[in-house]
Amino acid sequence: MSNSVKKFSPEVRSRAVRLVLEHEGEHPSRWTAMVSIARKIGCSAHTLNEWVKKAEVENGKRAGVRPRPPIAQGAGTRSASGEQDPARFLGALWGLRRAEGLA
Repeated sequence: MSNSVKKFSPEVRSRAVRLVLEHEGEHPSRWTAMVSIARKIGCSAHTLNEWVKKAEVENGKRAGVRPRPPIAQGAGTRSASGEQDPARFLGALWGLRRAEGLA
């Protein structure tokens, strides 16, 4: 028995998630829809379930922590020497405190 891991492209993942969401009403439960679709694309129903849950979190339909968007080059709070820029850091901190009504 091999322990190979199949990698699926983002396009296949998003299509599989879309199929589950579109066709779950045609099945007795969401799980049976996942089992049916997973069989067709060659992954496990558990894997497809994880993809669906992740997509729901990203779309705000399920509670969870959304992934952070990548930070643009040069948009961080560090200076060229690698140290934090105190003015930017403190400005952001005071902005948050004002928004929360603490300052």
